[in-house]
Amino acid sequence: MFKNLPRHQFGNLQSKMFPAYFSMVGVCCAVSVASFGYLHPWKTSSTTERYQLGFLLSSFAFNLTNLFVFTPMTIEMMKQRHKVERENNIGEEVGWSKNVEVAKSNPKLAAMNKKFGMIHGLSSLANIMSFGSLAIHSWYLAGKIDL
Repeated sequence: MFKNLPRHQFGNLQSKMFPAYFSMVGVCCAVSVASFGYLHPWKTSSTTERYQLGFLLSSFAFNLTNLFVFTPMTIEMMKQRHKVERENNIGEEVGWSKNVEVAKSNPKLAAMNKKFGMIHGLSSLANIMSFGSLAIHSWYLAGKIDL
């Protein structure tokens, strides 16, 4: 998409896709937490099973943080940047942006880019942490398979 859509269209598409993605992953995490918690009650579960529940809960928490904190912040910042970019006649190009060049002479856009990068980076980190927690749980489940 990045290589084929104008930047503003790409950003608008992403702003629709990511809330749906984080919602779907959140529902799946909630079902996994509930299922695992039901099948392995805390009082009778082993240390390993308690860790697994912790990994599932952390994945759920990271995902909810993305859905309810970082995604709305990222979308709002993107909309503000799009407005400033339109004022500077940029953003309709496909692929790499002229944004960086314009930001050198536009301190408002430079500040927006910095804030957007920070929020986007935190969102990516939360997504990686969620994925990592699920990967550890998948490793645990794979170890339970007897072929």
